[in-house]
Amino acid sequence: MNTTQKILVVDDDESIAELICLYLEKELFGTKMVHDGEEALRVFDSYQPDLVILDLMLPGMDGYQVCRELHSKSRVPVIMLSAKGEVFDKVLGLELGADDYIIKPFDNKELTARVKAVLRRYQSFSEDEALEREKLVTYKDLSVNLSNYSVTLRGEHIDMPPKELELLYFLASSPNQVFTREQLLDNIWGYDYVGDTRTVDVHVKRLREKIHENDDWNIATVWGIGYKFEVSE
Repeated sequence: MNTTQKILVVDDDESIAELICLYLEKELFGTKMVHDGEEALRVFDSYQPDLVILDLMLPGMDGYQVCRELHSKSRVPVIMLSAKGEVFDKVLGLELGADDYIIKPFDNKELTARVKAVLRRYQSFSEDEALEREKLVTYKDLSVNLSNYSVTLRGEHIDMPPKELELLYFLASSPNQVFTREQLLDNIWGYDYVGDTRTVDVHVKRLREKIHENDDWNIATVWGIGYKFEVSE
């Protein structure tokens, strides 16, 4: 494993943070641990990690807020860590742009496997992106640019977490093609993503709230199958 890959571990439980760092250092990752949200944001800029492991229950600024702040300025992947295993908590974390969600207590082999999987997906995506000067799809009133992660609707910038934007770009890049929820999970979250198809439904719902429907295009539900970016002929 490349020793230049650095992991920022954010957990207010020092013993858990130390344990995570120990596991990761055995895999030759560089690590740094902090114990609250404000410190995480300060350290992030100077440490420039390749991935952040972020506990949800932090003093002061919680993990949800930290994730939102990080994704407002960076595309570095985030794995959320929490004792909360309810579907609502998982979905909320993923909505905010987390790349994975691990429930405490966790197995050290599972933790390191998920870190490696997220880094592989991120690295692969970054390499593919570098091969193209610009990844852009445009329709009437809508522009989705994957090169600089921007969406404009009727000339106005629309804020979107990375996964929402990637999902919109993927659908819009293949107009009128139907994709199952499983296919969308595989292509956006990765084949080894541990989650359920409700993640796709939640992200589609959020996309519809932000871009609404248009006479020329819309994100259509294909009942019993999945979704498509429907474009009028």
